[in-house]
Amino acid sequence: MFDRFNERVKRLSFVDIKLIKWGVFFATIIIVKLFPQLLKINYWMLIVLMVACSVKPAYRFWFKK
Repeated sequence: MFDRFNERVKRLSFVDIKLIKWGVFFATIIIVKLFPQLLKINYWMLIVLMVACSVKPAYRFWFKK
């Protein structure tokens, strides 16, 4: 199943990936506007979640051969 997804992702251009990122960004803004209580989350918790979600992709991109 993941092999099929990997093949599809390989067909995307740099611009396609950037457009997906912007789409997610704007969808996040919509979610926050619908649920403003999400803004009350402690910033340190958000930083921990950001780092936790970024470690594996960063390691794979920069260090794994």
